[in-house]
Amino acid sequence: MNYFVGIALLIPAVSLGAGPRNSDEGQSFLGTYCGACHGGGRSAGGISLAAFAAADSLRSENAGWNRILIRVRNGEMPPKGAASPAPADREAFANWLDTALRTQACAGPTTVGPWPIRRLNRDEYSATIRDLLDIQIDAAHALPADGAGGEGFDNAAETLFLSPIHAEKYLAAAKEALDYAANDPTSRKSIFTAVPGPELTPDAAAAKVLAAFLPRAFRRPVSAGDSDRYLALFHTAQKRGDNFDRAILYTLRGVLMSPEFLYRREPTQPDSYSMASRLSYFLWGSMPDKQLFKLAAQDKLRDPAVVSGQVDRMLKEQKSREFAERFIGQWLGIRELGRDIKPDEKLFPDYYDAETQGAIRYEPVLFLQELLAQNLSLLNLIDSNFGIFTNKTANLYGLKLKDLSAQPKRFELPSGDAPEAGHRGGVLGMAAVLAVSSYPQRTSPVLRGKWILENLLGTPPPPPPPNVPALADNHPGSKSLSVRERLERHRANPVCGSCHSRIDPLGFALENYDVLGRWRTEDGGGKIDASGALPDGTKIADVAGLKRALLDRKALVVRNLTSKMLGYALGRGLTLRDGCAVDKIATDLAESGYKAHVLIRGVVESEPFRLGIQ
Repeated sequence: MNYFVGIALLIPAVSLGAGPRNSDEGQSFLGTYCGACHGGGRSAGGISLAAFAAADSLRSENAGWNRILIRVRNGEMPPKGAASPAPADREAFANWLDTALRTQACAGPTTVGPWPIRRLNRDEYSATIRDLLDIQIDAAHALPADGAGGEGFDNAAETLFLSPIHAEKYLAAAKEALDYAANDPTSRKSIFTAVPGPELTPDAAAAKVLAAFLPRAFRRPVSAGDSDRYLALFHTAQKRGDNFDRAILYTLRGVLMSPEFLYRREPTQPDSYSMASRLSYFLWGSMPDKQLFKLAAQDKLRDPAVVSGQVDRMLKEQKSREFAERFIGQWLGIRELGRDIKPDEKLFPDYYDAETQGAIRYEPVLFLQELLAQNLSLLNLIDSNFGIFTNKTANLYGLKLKDLSAQPKRFELPSGDAPEAGHRGGVLGMAAVLAVSSYPQRTSPVLRGKWILENLLGTPPPPPPPNVPALADNHPGSKSLSVRERLERHRANPVCGSCHSRIDPLGFALENYDVLGRWRTEDGGGKIDASGALPDGTKIADVAGLKRALLDRKALVVRNLTSKMLGYALGRGLTLRDGCAVDKIATDLAESGYKAHVLIRGVVESEPFRLGIQ
């Protein structure tokens, strides 16, 4: 199924038919809604429609068309007070323009360019220090948090600058990590690979230490000039009276403050060493290991078969859990649980048991890791016949499973007529997902429907219009209403109803789950009605029906997941040209039965990942 055909299933067919389907209809849309400010010689904001009238303007005015796409899609244009298109027509225009721009981009010549330089983010720094020094501490605990950028991840180059406060924190972190390593017997051996002796001068010993340390720290071969610069630091420390150990640690602090360590810098023409770093930071969030370094030295990471074998190996390593945690935590927004999002402590005390919190947090992480390690279908994210549970999560969900323990294990889910059958397969039945898409005190079909549109389908609703009243709460002495009943009153407002018709039915299907994901049948004193209908008429009776509807729209889910995975791997926002790679990977996934490894291999084999094409 084509991406845009999939979108059509979620918005009213009549309105979509009225939206642009070709260039002429696109021009008509612009004339109708934008002509007053940007047509007839007018150029508000420096934009004149005359520049976009030519047939080849999609190529020649690519940047301008992108500005139009972003502003129309975000609801920024037409401005408040002007005649505006219906939400479905706005979305149809944006989808037509997105398709047209990507078609032009894919037809154009490829441009090979270097990856954007980016600082190691906090997680990458901690993991790299751990693997470089062979220590088991979080060296980044005092570093400032990194903001999200690109496709919504904190490894995006555009957000990873180095401020003065970062420099101070990195210097302190390097000293703390090296001091710890110098006092740890195992780590000390990996650093002090040589010491002065009867046949080895301090200078010669320092040179041997640097010869072993620098290539690993810089993740590439080093030159004599690199070594000489850091030997100069060693000499400076010696002149002030430092003994050999203190002088080496002072020197290595300089190495850990070098841009060659703190930043990921790659040559214009990619080589095996840059591929080793791309693979390791994508799948492990850390520096290459000995095997990747060995293959890079042999220049074997240009061979697709060798790279494919490394992907399989790396996904089976324990470090892939960190990849699963970072990716799914940010993709699904569940990393915010326990940070900015917390269930009400009085209403949901079960959440505040430490073991329960940990089990909730790691359930989606371990589920994704299982898909990756076993090369299972990614459609398990929508619905599955198994789950990863501890005794805490099983008890929370009311699952009667044998051999439960505090350690997470894979269990087959009940089937047939069991009361809990169909409730838990996939991410929609996971407590972390349900909690971050709720308010602290109650569930929210709006938040949950919006979460599905944004995080699973990649078709976020437009922002709400200004001055929309909040959903009314129940008041003492008044008839208690369910969340659904209160929402139905709210959506009676025509201004609200058009968007809520897309959002609410998806969220209603999850109303049997409370804030923590426990199954319930009543709300507000009445029986829960989890039924609804999508704008295209598809009836949904409950969460099982929602899963079937999502599986019918799996092309949307898979393309969105592919876009997110590619953006995470590249560490930047995707361009229209990147959409060509996304389309190919999504096609390959469908042909493979949506195997997890096909997604990862597709990303690694894509032109943007291999060649830096943007």
